[in-house]
Amino acid sequence: MGKGRTRRDQVSIPQVAQAAGVSTATAGRALGGYGSVSQEARERVLAAAAELGYQRNDLARAIITGRSDTIGLVVADIENPFFAAAVRGVSDAARAGGYEVLLANTDEDPARERSAVDVLLAKRVDGLIVAPTAGSAEHLVRAQRSGCPVVLLDRRAEGVELDTVLVDNDRASADVVAHLLQAGHRRIALVTGGMRAADPVASDQTGVSTGRDRVEGFLRGMRDADIPQPERYLRTAAGTPERAYAATRDLLATAEPPTALFASDNRVALGVLRAVREASLRVPDDISLVAFDDADWTRVVTPAITVVSQPAQALGQRAGELLIARIAGSEEPPHSELMPTTFVERESVAAPSS
Repeated sequence: MGKGRTRRDQVSIPQVAQAAGVSTATAGRALGGYGSVSQEARERVLAAAAELGYQRNDLARAIITGRSDTIGLVVADIENPFFAAAVRGVSDAARAGGYEVLLANTDEDPARERSAVDVLLAKRVDGLIVAPTAGSAEHLVRAQRSGCPVVLLDRRAEGVELDTVLVDNDRASADVVAHLLQAGHRRIALVTGGMRAADPVASDQTGVSTGRDRVEGFLRGMRDADIPQPERYLRTAAGTPERAYAATRDLLATAEPPTALFASDNRVALGVLRAVREASLRVPDDISLVAFDDADWTRVVTPAITVVSQPAQALGQRAGELLIARIAGSEEPPHSELMPTTFVERESVAAPSS
């Protein structure tokens, strides 16, 4: 079996030009899709390129034309169904606008985010969509100043003015508290990720804006109902199923355990539900459960889980549309767009048993 071409012996534009009987400049314009080339010459060049097995150098084309027809997308966790749906939305918008998407995953690591942005800029993407982690956003500001438009997805970056597409997490969280209060609960716990803290019950800490907003909405809803010391039912830095499991076990072992649990996303909810079942508690007979994100599994377990549904795919699509408008030269002032959430009542909430 013969070996494929190496980088050293790849077909060059001069070789294509010679085979097509045109100048190197004409072949370059025809292959790069820029400049003026007659239809007859273009067809000869493309036929010669196909015959020789020519592979286009998109980076070189981007240097010449100033555009790559690619968008860089940086997300926090591609395994999270929310981000998977958002990526689909960005991809749909990009395809409709004639762009391809280059995807990077950060695992909520600020250093990985900065590295991903640097790599995508080196590949000369025409714009960036980023779900920012906690920490400085200076690298995003630099990207914007360099002429690469930036749109933020799902999260704000503090201290910078960039187009942002997200939901009203504060209000959605407060609405969950109100629903549980109406059902008769007062010992309501929030288990959340997206926060960075050594103390798992601390509330005055930094983290991604999504986590902060959900915590603030939870605390506001509890305080508005005159619930004393709501922080005692708050567990942060629990963004994986394993950490959420440990945090929930800790809550259930307290002297006055919660009668209702609010999981800040669908992966956190998996850990919460595991801890509840291992404690031989029945949902909703013994304890109620609400989760943020309408993941597929929340509909098929018994009982089906009451959720806050957010339009993940629509968020991604809108972020893509905003970025493409920026690439095209939109000079609108940077702004935030809030999309609505939907409270989906199923079978996991009931009045407290005691």
